[in-house]
Amino acid sequence: MYQSGARQYQVNGASEALDADPHRLIQLLMEAALTRMSQAKGAIERQEMDNKANLLGRVMEIIQTLQDSLDHSQGGDIAANLDRLYDYMNRRLLQATSHNDIDMIDEVMGLMLEVKQGWDGIRKEYLQSVGLSQAPESGEEVQGLGRTLSV
Repeated sequence: MYQSGARQYQVNGASEALDADPHRLIQLLMEAALTRMSQAKGAIERQEMDNKANLLGRVMEIIQTLQDSLDHSQGGDIAANLDRLYDYMNRRLLQATSHNDIDMIDEVMGLMLEVKQGWDGIRKEYLQSVGLSQAPESGEEVQGLGRTLSV
């Protein structure tokens, strides 16, 4: 029962990622990182160390992807600051993994939430920059980014 639901969630998440614009993809990565960190905290509490290591490893990969996606030529100081912050997050997660420290994971979750809130806050500006005035309603087709998206 649960595994079927988990597979459906993964399929729905993959489908959303396929249809997502670049701004939304970053949101999805941040959401996935937060989810995996929460799951890793539960794994620590249950003494599931292999699962914890796997989950935090996936979070570090996500953070590395976010870091690699920074545009330093256009991002200026913001990109440089985010680069340093992502590096710090990964170092703290390495420490959290080796020490099974939930407080360190909470710290990284708080930092990720702050970055995500800022990113979410510029969603309207991004949509306007690509010719959309607001986020489309579910089922609506959107022209943009060189393709038609169904949402």
